[in-house]
Amino acid sequence: MCAKCTNPDPDFWGRCPVCTITWQLSTRPCQRCVLDRQVRGLLGDATGAICPELAPLHEALTSTERPDVAFAWISRSKARVLPERIGRDERPVTHEVLDELPPGKVLAYLRSVLVATGSLPPRDERLDALEKRITTTVQARIDLAERRILHGSAVSHHMRRLRRRLGDDHTTRLQGLNVRCHVTAANNSPAWLGGEGLTLGTCTQTDLERWMADPTVSYPDETGHFVRWSVQHRHARDLAYGTVRWTGPLSTIDSEKRWADARRLLNDDTLPTPDRVAGLLLILYAQKIATISQLTVDDVHFDGDTVAITFGTSPVVLRAPPATLVRELVATGRGKAEIGTPADVPWPFPGGHPGHPLTDSQIGIRLHEIGIRPKQYRSSALFTLATEVPAAILARTLGVPIKVVVRWQKASAGTGPPMPLRSASVVETDPGFIGASWAAHERSLPAHE
Repeated sequence: MCAKCTNPDPDFWGRCPVCTITWQLSTRPCQRCVLDRQVRGLLGDATGAICPELAPLHEALTSTERPDVAFAWISRSKARVLPERIGRDERPVTHEVLDELPPGKVLAYLRSVLVATGSLPPRDERLDALEKRITTTVQARIDLAERRILHGSAVSHHMRRLRRRLGDDHTTRLQGLNVRCHVTAANNSPAWLGGEGLTLGTCTQTDLERWMADPTVSYPDETGHFVRWSVQHRHARDLAYGTVRWTGPLSTIDSEKRWADARRLLNDDTLPTPDRVAGLLLILYAQKIATISQLTVDDVHFDGDTVAITFGTSPVVLRAPPATLVRELVATGRGKAEIGTPADVPWPFPGGHPGHPLTDSQIGIRLHEIGIRPKQYRSSALFTLATEVPAAILARTLGVPIKVVVRWQKASAGTGPPMPLRSASVVETDPGFIGASWAAHERSLPAHE
């Protein structure tokens, strides 16, 4: 309780002598004023004056709802050193200046606070870390020919494809992991070839088959991709490394388990609302957890009682009860970060760093904890939707590449062409067509379910 409620006698309480705002029993400066003095000692000059560039960071630290949280953060040795070094540096605060500081979780959090408060522009941290890793890997190659080949594969091929695919979006964890695996496979190739006295130019098909049969070779699929790229760019000759064409899901898709978990997410009020919404978007709408994590509040549209979400280029109207949960999620969502959280959080799934959503790996972990298997359930959802909706409309509505939808339609329809259960005209006039699958299944359930 505040000082007035603890002891309403006017003779026992007063205001903070520094800010003259905070009511307290003590005559010493209040906790927020002490915090302000300590932050000025870290970020300011000898007189405590703070440069305009660091003023938003000072405001974020001192205006936090709970000053004791900021006290605990700056009292840590690593967290205290970094703001102090920034305050003593006469250069403008940039990402390049921060890159010179010791890397770690504290620096990542401090950077996110600076970005959230507008002191720094946003930057794709995964992409930046990937570029630095590739640069270090390429420069570590002593042989100039090997360095040139590795640079062409990693930078000119994989990184260029990744940037073209990203557009204005940021790199997801799986996208970064995919590129790292390909670069590692390409970097490991000269080691095996050199141990056999070979190069890419002198390697024959027999040598390649012996190479692929070696149990010590890691990333065989990525290595095969590197071999095909090398042949295409004339770094190797007369080599053929086959690839396995995807023919559909390897295991049986359990639709009943999927519907059972959907009912649990809809009806179990003990589960957190973010987990319930993320699970339903995955189970009913075949969304990847990377897409779910990057959804913004602007992607959710409210028009009276109607709730719609834009996954692709066309909004999907949500039917009740998922629509009710989404409305509750957007209405009650707030940033999880105690320091630097902006007033308007643009993410339905805010993360622990200010201005950032939950990562796809964090959402995946939370779904696994409540018994949801993202990869398996998304396959089941795509398999079901591909039998009901024309490929072009499904791709446009769910934001799934048309090639992926066609492959799933072929897998769900066997050898023949897919036979959609609903015509294109019906789907086009019913933006809530996906919810109809749930409604139809719900009608087939016993009353008590």
